[in-house]
Amino acid sequence: MRLRTLFAATTALALLPVAASAQTAEATAQESNDSTDTTPADIVVTARKRAETLLDVPIAATAISGDTLTRRGITSVREAAALAPGLNINSDGTGRAFVAIRGVGVTLVQTVQPGVGLFIDGIYQPNTSYLNNPLNDVERIEVLRGPQGTLYGKNTMGGAINVITRQPGNDFEVRGNASYAGPDDSWNVGAAVSAPIVKDVLAVRIAAGHRQQDGFLTNTVIGGNANAFNTDSLNATIRLTPQSGFSLTVKGYYDWVDGANTPYARVTGPTNYSRSIQFNTLNRTKYRYRGVNARAEADLGGGSRLSLIGAYDLRDSVTADGEGDFGPANIVRTSGSDELRTQTIEARLDSQWTDQISTLAGLFHSYEGFRSNGITRVIPFNITNNAQNLTDADTYAAFGTVFWKPDSIWEVAAGLRFDHESRRSRGFINGAVVPAAFIKSDEWQPRLSVTRHWTGEIMTYASAARGYRGGGFNAVNAPTRTYRGDSAWTYELGSRYVSSDNLVTLSGAVFYSDYKDYIGLNSIAPASTGGLVTVDLNTGDVESYGLELEGVLRPVRNWSISGGLTLMHARITDATAYTATTRRTLSSDRLTFQPDVMANIQTDYTIPIDDDNGITLSAGATYKGKRLAATLNQVTPTLLDGYTLVNASIGYRHGPIEVSVFANNLLQADFFESYIEKTTLQLAGLPASDLGIVGDRRRIGARVNFKF
Repeated sequence: MRLRTLFAATTALALLPVAASAQTAEATAQESNDSTDTTPADIVVTARKRAETLLDVPIAATAISGDTLTRRGITSVREAAALAPGLNINSDGTGRAFVAIRGVGVTLVQTVQPGVGLFIDGIYQPNTSYLNNPLNDVERIEVLRGPQGTLYGKNTMGGAINVITRQPGNDFEVRGNASYAGPDDSWNVGAAVSAPIVKDVLAVRIAAGHRQQDGFLTNTVIGGNANAFNTDSLNATIRLTPQSGFSLTVKGYYDWVDGANTPYARVTGPTNYSRSIQFNTLNRTKYRYRGVNARAEADLGGGSRLSLIGAYDLRDSVTADGEGDFGPANIVRTSGSDELRTQTIEARLDSQWTDQISTLAGLFHSYEGFRSNGITRVIPFNITNNAQNLTDADTYAAFGTVFWKPDSIWEVAAGLRFDHESRRSRGFINGAVVPAAFIKSDEWQPRLSVTRHWTGEIMTYASAARGYRGGGFNAVNAPTRTYRGDSAWTYELGSRYVSSDNLVTLSGAVFYSDYKDYIGLNSIAPASTGGLVTVDLNTGDVESYGLELEGVLRPVRNWSISGGLTLMHARITDATAYTATTRRTLSSDRLTFQPDVMANIQTDYTIPIDDDNGITLSAGATYKGKRLAATLNQVTPTLLDGYTLVNASIGYRHGPIEVSVFANNLLQADFFESYIEKTTLQLAGLPASDLGIVGDRRRIGARVNFKF
């Protein structure tokens, strides 16, 4: 019956006049109050690795402008997720984030490869911790829903998040923003300068940012803030264009991140919103992210353009004294460090063969090297375990897409990517050698889409695509040393509409995903050496289907109302693989932390004073429905209540400067950012209690933005 309802909705959607990204439209509406010439149809994105307007892209995509991020006070991709239908991100620490699109790709621990790809200026970031990092001088964020493997590669079976930073050019530009909010001393400061060194030949851009907050969690054992957060970021970009048709862009960055990891409070149930952390350690982790990348683009003539991209990225983390038992007793303490090194190179050739046929083809290689050293001390028994892990991975890929446009109405795009992945793991436990483990996979990722432009305002599309995620390794004494990668086929129908007067924009899509060998639940299983061990595993199969809508309405010139809605049914349909590995059963077929309903709405009204001055009144709300907590209970599932966050602001713009006062979580909603049911601690032999991290409370503050 549900599938029948879905396909009925699909048929209806194909007839709807719906269109481009709501958040892009919102940004356009707000940034173009003095002009009606620019429409969302003019917004250029690179969702298919070539510059296109959203009305030409047969992908469910949301583009959030950098100015919208600044105006909303959004400082990370995790916070920006509230503006993109289908995207769900939670976090339980500075270096950990759980990300899924349409329920697909969720990762609960950082050792598992993410199923949603994160890219910074087209460079793949292999770890979800980047989702918490500061956004610095960003032009826009593109959220692409559904498998994107044809062009973006493995680990994008749920979708891809592409962060595009601002580039230097011929114009001298200075941007800046600063905000302060209480009661937890939340600061955010950023600035960027762009200038030509030699006009039309050499330009440079430098940006820096600082973010800090005390948080709303208190350590009641040793005192102090239990969820403080402090980041600094710096990046510089040089762009060289020595001749027409050729450019070379080189960028370097450095991020310093210092914050709490897994600040869980012991709670009595999913409605006990305790903010008292009972740790006997600060439980702080420090991260350092740095890297350099280069992009060369050349017009080869004859309608062909070559792009070469190379990158070297580094991440280091140190936890000097971590909490292992989440309680006041000094039972388990942890410490450790890790290093992640990633090298990437890609070549793409974009060719226009005739007026009707073009192609995009390329080659890709990446290398990941991961080294970690972790020490766990069980204080009462004077036991110390030292585990060292070394993992290396090589991925090679070849890809190509053919675009056929027989006329101005139709487009058919057929793409195929082949990925070969080889992963190796070895290490030591208390000096003893851990036997090496290997994973090799060869995966094909096809995609087919058909697009029809009914008029200059309306388009519809249909697509089918496959994506996959690579597997990984467990501890040497786990019942299974490795687990397979998982994959998803997604079928989608969508439509986009932009009114000619730019007063109404709508977009919508219905989708169905068939998800095999789901990786998403880490569990506890019998160890080969006796006792229990934590494992990552293939749980089984998942089915996900639903509806996404977003749009913008401008009742009058200076008033915009924007919003988005996700209705989704994502459920485990076969969990026999989970039971075979763990000898346990699941209490629910829901996916951890994945709601069936998500929604957001925002309204902005500008009262003009004159051409350069005005007052803007803004209010918005985001809703996330009930979610399943992380649980190993075999009988009773733990569901977290849905919640609504309300934000509001009043801003005054005087020429290039805008000053505003704002309130986040205005109504003091209580909600859990993350939650672990007590069975996990029981099985580990620790004092049993549910664990929860309560989200931020109300902040009230002031913000200033400027651009010259």
